[in-house]
Amino acid sequence: MAMDKLNSLQELSRLREDLKRSTQARRNTGTCISVGMGTCGIAAGARETMEAIRAEIARRGIEADIASVGCIGMCAKEPLVDIQQAGGSHVLYANVLPEMVGRLVEQHLLAGQPIKEWVICRMTVD
Repeated sequence: MAMDKLNSLQELSRLREDLKRSTQARRNTGTCISVGMGTCGIAAGARETMEAIRAEIARRGIEADIASVGCIGMCAKEPLVDIQQAGGSHVLYANVLPEMVGRLVEQHLLAGQPIKEWVICRMTVD
């Protein structure tokens, strides 16, 4: 997909604001999944976990933004997966391996029931 050339700083600012609004709207109404992909996460298998999430989401036809994030300082708990649905609370899962992804998608994303024994943190959004 080709992008038109920007001709002014004002066009760049307008494009930036449009993208910010679009991203915020998706976050407020959809599902966002973040996977820790710092070196600690990658070493713990986060790349494979992220691929398993992408595959499961695609297989089930679920719309979700999937993003990689850096280390948040809990290296011993990697791979870390954060799920936020429709602008609600963030639920952070620890030690998420690829074989856990099917249950995570089924129970959390589809049934709306976080898997309590895997949760290490819940962050509410003000």
